[in-house]
Amino acid sequence: MQLNNEMINPTEAEEHHRLEAVQASLRDALDEIDARVSRYANDVQEQKNYSWEHRAEMDHVEKIATRQSIAQAVFTAEAALEKKKRIHKLLASPYFGRFDFLEQGQLQPLPVYVGIHAFYDEKLRTHLVYDWRAPIATLFYDFEIGPGRYESPNGEVTGEITLKRQYRIRHGRMELMLDTTLNIMDEVLQQELGRASDERMKNIVATIQREQNAIIRNEHAQVLIIQGVAGSGKTSIALHRIAYLLYKFKETLRSEDILILSPNRVFADYISNVLPELGEEQVAETEMERLAEELLEHQYKFETFLEQNERLLEKDDMDLKERIAAKTSLDFLRRIDAHVAQLEANSFVAEEWRVSRGRIVPDWFFAETWHKHRGVALAERIDRVVKATESQVGIHYNYDLRTDERRALREAVRAMMRRTTLREAYKGLFDWMGKPELFRPAKNSRLEWSDVFPLIYLKLRLEGTKRSYTEVKHLLIDEMQDYTPVQYTVISKLFSCKKTILGDANQAVNPFSASTAEGIRAIFFQAQCAELTKSYRSSYEITQFAQGISPNARLEAIERYGEAPAVLGFPSKPKELEKIRSLIREFADHEHNTLGIICRTQKQAAQMHKKLAGKSQPVHLLNAGSAVFTQGVIVCAAPIAKGLEFDQVIVPHASDDNYATDMDRNLLYVACTRAMHKLTLTFAGSLTRLIPGESGSGNELTPEEVCAAG
Repeated sequence: MQLNNEMINPTEAEEHHRLEAVQASLRDALDEIDARVSRYANDVQEQKNYSWEHRAEMDHVEKIATRQSIAQAVFTAEAALEKKKRIHKLLASPYFGRFDFLEQGQLQPLPVYVGIHAFYDEKLRTHLVYDWRAPIATLFYDFEIGPGRYESPNGEVTGEITLKRQYRIRHGRMELMLDTTLNIMDEVLQQELGRASDERMKNIVATIQREQNAIIRNEHAQVLIIQGVAGSGKTSIALHRIAYLLYKFKETLRSEDILILSPNRVFADYISNVLPELGEEQVAETEMERLAEELLEHQYKFETFLEQNERLLEKDDMDLKERIAAKTSLDFLRRIDAHVAQLEANSFVAEEWRVSRGRIVPDWFFAETWHKHRGVALAERIDRVVKATESQVGIHYNYDLRTDERRALREAVRAMMRRTTLREAYKGLFDWMGKPELFRPAKNSRLEWSDVFPLIYLKLRLEGTKRSYTEVKHLLIDEMQDYTPVQYTVISKLFSCKKTILGDANQAVNPFSASTAEGIRAIFFQAQCAELTKSYRSSYEITQFAQGISPNARLEAIERYGEAPAVLGFPSKPKELEKIRSLIREFADHEHNTLGIICRTQKQAAQMHKKLAGKSQPVHLLNAGSAVFTQGVIVCAAPIAKGLEFDQVIVPHASDDNYATDMDRNLLYVACTRAMHKLTLTFAGSLTRLIPGESGSGNELTPEEVCAAG
């Protein structure tokens, strides 16, 4: 029921009074924090003044004690200010749900209000709001009215839920209050899904579903692989899982211990708001290309994943496809391992070394020690051999090497090496395999993207790496389908921490190197798998239309109905462009916030942007160099759009000569599934055959014909 100035019943009045009381307690808490911070500030200033005035009289110990006291006061004040931020957020929306829980053995049920942050009233000595991540809050997400249980720090607590209620409170005002017997009310979820998009991903704490809650609260999996259909909220769920783990393990896990491996900087910006909204600090983020540059120590130039895909789309190069498929498989790693064994056998020719007065280090000792430290960075490997030799000389001959002898030993070990560069060793791999045609530099003598991580794997085997990632305690990998088995093998060697890996096999933009959940699990043997099959982003009509392009029998479309997709054919490309401009003008007059014009390639996106720019409505181009997602009209290629969502989407050039291959099918599916509320496809000539059930005559199709096609 909408709450306004109309007459309200006693229950609603009681909830209004309760909200006002909580807000009053929050304001009191703010006043107390302000007073404390003021006291801290005065105390710090007094100590600074004292230190300055008595600096000549204070001894060293007193100065240290004063500095430590000031630092502690500042730290405490900063913690108070962080609490103040959380309370300000609670003032606008203190809670979103309530359940009454009658614990077994108790006489009265406990009303539990659930919000984005906890609030404990110091004066009343009671929890007015429980954090959504608290153990007791799982009752709100997992149980209907009736029996319920949750795991507390002291063991399982059982009882009965006697009431469930949900609210929408905005700007301190209660707009909606509903009693329910369901897990999360369809009406509230539908209203949230029906809202216009934001320029950042939103938190979903008020509408977390039971299967999503199970993934979020899975704290035991060493590796958790989440296969989620388009629009299932898998990225948001993964971020909420990070927020839960930070809450659960606050003593041992901090935001700086977490790393997100994201597809591009635009996506990283798009999701950057979620953790701060949930009260956690932002975490570090990187892309696979930046990781590769670090591991190769910026010594090699290579094309990017997106550049490789552009080449695949612009030209049907069978040789390129074969090279990619050959160099991304686990079998290729086994060939590298065999090549490394041969290189190792010939990389070091041990010779005996004479110290002095008949003191000899035999060749077999050098050979064994060198072999023992294989896989260690080259400089470190030499150091270890030298140190081991020094130690053995000391033990067997009771003799300590002089400085000049240590220098001579190091030079002798270096002379035993048969040096080859990493690039030469990698190129030699293909000659050794008898397939030199598999190694072909890309434009400007850069490495092809498919060569980059096999080269890194070879480097790890031969030399090791100077870069350590032991500081990372949890790694989150998004768009898992776009990373290869070779890349996952390298990641498994670099990151021994827990991992959350998520994606959708149906959205692989490069089918020649894609990974599935099953394939990833073959690398991470201890991995647990979870599946999200319900799609929430798009309306039912849009989801069904996308299903016609790339069917997934396991996908369940949420029944949020809207406008049927429109497929519009035109006699010429200028006429098609004219219609796109008209759709942009219509969007400007609409309440929606974002319109994505999603093209097949980056080249097409740049051309489309050039044609549309300079008009009355600003048009933004997203490309590989972009770092910010914004509202308004956005033009981009389908691979850049992955993970993003728009109120409206236009897919231009949906013709048979533009979308024809299996790779095109995936891109078309990605483009269509970005749309939340409205989808329009335009084409000149013949409609792509990837949309089934249509002749592709070039005529404008009606909504009824579109639904039949989907």
